Amino acid sequence: MARGARHPVDVCLARTGTEWRRHIYTFENRCIQNPELGLGDKTTKIILNTKGTMDDVTPEVKKLLNFIDGKEPEDDFTRELDKAVQSVRKNEKWRLDYMTLQMHYQEKYEQGIEQGVEQAKIDSAVRMIEDGGLPLEKVAVYSGLTLEQVLELEKRLQLA
Repeated sequence: MARGARHPVDVCLARTGTEWRRHIYTFENRCIQNPELGLGDKTTKIILNTKGTMDDVTPEVKKLLNFIDGKEPEDDFTRELDKAVQSVRKNEKWRLDYMTLQMHYQEKYEQGIEQGVEQAKIDSAVRMIEDGGLPLEKVAVYSGLTLEQVLELEKRLQLA
């Protein structure tokens, strides 16, 4: 693989069906209209499927995928990995750090939703103001913004 290439790996636990029989799928960024034309960004995406049925990976990779899928460790590597996982699960500081990180991610997610909703209100109000067919009081009601926010938007639009 090329120097400087990026290879994100995604492990799927529940890819079944005729189109997902392989254990490994490798994707590159290619043009849909002209598949010979690649982006040349050296990015390869690898999806490992724990439910694959084909004989397309080494026995070691298959044992790892079985372990990830919830089966018992079958070799030294997966037994060592299992010990590490159990150690992490028992480490109260790591558990607390993980829970704190998850709470932080949830807060950021919720903030993003709130910001998206607020931006949608603003975008809606801007379209109504630019259309000019409604009194600003109605724009406020329909957009969910306050009249003061709508008046400020109108002022900014006039200055632009």
